Amino acid sequence: MITENSKRTEDAQIRQLINSRVKAMQDKDINGLMSNYSPEVVEFDAVNPLRYNGINETRKRAEEWFGAYKGPIGYEVRDLSITTGNDVAFCHFLYHISGIMTNGSEVDMWVRDTICYRKIDGNWMITHEHTSVPFEVESGKASLALKP
Repeated sequence: MITENSKRTEDAQIRQLINSRVKAMQDKDINGLMSNYSPEVVEFDAVNPLRYNGINETRKRAEEWFGAYKGPIGYEVRDLSITTGNDVAFCHFLYHISGIMTNGSEVDMWVRDTICYRKIDGNWMITHEHTSVPFEVESGKASLALKP
């Protein structure tokens, strides 16, 4: 049973993981980013394919993503909401991503993210992540200019 005191502790742990994620993204630190992914993670990214299975596919995707940016990546989390239990937790948030791609194009958009954690050997590990952007029903095109 989770008490109010343990809930605060678990919430603080998840918040720290998100703060570490922000730093790893900004620094393009692949090892820091991957440090709390479960080996069996399933990821639904905003880009093809439909799903990535396992830490190796997720790591390869992150390496490609980092490599697509010339210089630093701007990464800011907003509206973080955390829900914790004894051995499962999830959070959702919006994040702002910005930077210059290696092809010279500029990225400046808001994205949605949901991360599901499971406590494995006493550590919160990401077991599922879902990243998305809304789209316009009429055109089917992603709505990349929306702001919170």
